[in-house]
Amino acid sequence: MTTTLPVINIKAQSTHHALFLMLIALITLIITFAINLNYWRQFQLVFTFIYLSELVLFITGLAKYLQPQHSLCLTPKGIKYQHSYGQWQMRWQEIQQISLMNETFGLTQVQLPYIGIRLIELSTLAHQISPRLANRLIHEQKPLLACAIRLKFLTLEQAQLNFDAYILPSGERLKGPLAAFMHHTTVLHKALGYHLFLPETAIDRDLNGFCTLLTQCKKSCSEYSSAL
Repeated sequence: MTTTLPVINIKAQSTHHALFLMLIALITLIITFAINLNYWRQFQLVFTFIYLSELVLFITGLAKYLQPQHSLCLTPKGIKYQHSYGQWQMRWQEIQQISLMNETFGLTQVQLPYIGIRLIELSTLAHQISPRLANRLIHEQKPLLACAIRLKFLTLEQAQLNFDAYILPSGERLKGPLAAFMHHTTVLHKALGYHLFLPETAIDRDLNGFCTLLTQCKKSCSEYSSAL
């Protein structure tokens, strides 16, 4: 008898209201065009500004709509992060720790808008992430580097992008954006203690609740070991 494994699909907050934004943009465009027929000469600059605003609103909605339907997929096997530039996936057994990111700045404790994931071995990530996403994450995670510099966990020199080849423990040499991402991830791990970072915009609830969910999924994976 085949056992059906449970799947939890997470829809990112950043994709909410996509159709609403596009609909509002189209409706306001029609209304503006109707008014424009009689008043274009008197209010040319105003109408131009309104048209540009409607275009920005529509593009924003379209960008949200084109995002993957689900940003995260959780199963007893592991976690998959899906992005418009690609994806990464890890098995629960390859993850050492999942935690909120609380850092101390002076006398104040600051919670960063991310959930940190520490891997047992970074090299396992090398073949579990698409090169396009690896390249994209380098840019999306610049705020983390800036935070580490501000907290004096990194120097400006250490935070510089490294284009050298990355050598895995197996001896395999990685080049290009994947190598740059592995160097980038190594630097962030030394500074902040984690390899992967789930942004708050990619989840469907508060950080504390989602961190608890991930921890429970990791603990529960052993219950389905016979079915994997």
